[in-house]
Amino acid sequence: MAITAKQVKELREMTGAGMMDCKKALAACDGDMDKSVEFLREKGLAGAQKKAGRTAVEGLSLTAVSEDGKKASVVEVNCETDFAAGSDAFKEFVGDVAAQALASEAADVDGLLAEKWVKDPSETVADEVAIQIGQKIRENIKIRRFAKLEEQNGFVATYIHAGGKIGVLIDIESDVVNDAVKEMGKNVAMQVAAMNPMYISQNDISDDEKAHLKEITIDSALNDPASLPKPILNKLIDKAVSEKLWSDEDIAIYEEKKSNMTYLFNFLSKEAAAKLAELALAAKAEITGDKIFSGLVQGRVSKQYKEICLADQAYVKAEDGKQSVQKYIDEIAKANGAKITLKKVVRFETGEGMEKVEEDYAAEVAKAREEAQK
Repeated sequence: MAITAKQVKELREMTGAGMMDCKKALAACDGDMDKSVEFLREKGLAGAQKKAGRTAVEGLSLTAVSEDGKKASVVEVNCETDFAAGSDAFKEFVGDVAAQALASEAADVDGLLAEKWVKDPSETVADEVAIQIGQKIRENIKIRRFAKLEEQNGFVATYIHAGGKIGVLIDIESDVVNDAVKEMGKNVAMQVAAMNPMYISQNDISDDEKAHLKEITIDSALNDPASLPKPILNKLIDKAVSEKLWSDEDIAIYEEKKSNMTYLFNFLSKEAAAKLAELALAAKAEITGDKIFSGLVQGRVSKQYKEICLADQAYVKAEDGKQSVQKYIDEIAKANGAKITLKKVVRFETGEGMEKVEEDYAAEVAKAREEAQK
């Protein structure tokens, strides 16, 4: 009898098996749905649907690069266990997904899943995922995300850290693309993997974000009176003592330690420190106008830029431990007569932002055995 697409779709939804396997099962069972389900179970092809509800936060983030190096993709594919993530079969599958993403015109994961599978056009990517779940990896698998970069006036640098726990792409515009410049790209991608910058440079931070960062830094300083410049701190303490805003015990401690205030906050109560912070916040307008305090805030903001901006970060392979990433890039550019610009960075860390649920596999096995006995 003729097997319809509707029957195949229904069987796939019931079992999670691949499209071609469902079609074969229906043909072998003359279209009988119940017999087809049993057929797939006997062949070990069913089960993807059941596994689909399981938590998948392990996995890999891998890249694929075009032959000319001008295009690259990175994908994150999740599975349930690190054991499966380390298997050759899973690595091969994720590598294939990265190749699929590289060639894809899809805008999102749903679009990617609907495409013809690069290694077997008779199936979709979603079909292959189901096959991996039901027949090969036998764990829940999800293609979580992918990204592509293309640079015709340069190349895309890539780096994989820890065997696939972190995948990085960098769009690099350069009028010279030789081995030295490519090595620079790889080293900067390694920097991104290790240090996880939020921005390429300060130019990528909006004025609103800069203002917000400065405001947070000001409030943080005011809430930590021990770190305030001594002239400002002394004014706050004088007010707390003269107006008896501190307890008698804290005032006595201050009188005893004021000749050497280095360790004063080791002896003051938490309430005394909190009162100073309260006074500092109340005098925020006056304190922020102080040149000494402004210098302290600017220094802390600059320090944060060195942490969140790739160009300002200390280059991890710098011999002196001080050279910035931008100075390293400039050094390579000068040595090779090149103009080099980092245009975009993509960094995928496997499982990033996902909550890992600890599974009790012993209990799961016991439950399965109990159900089987019934």
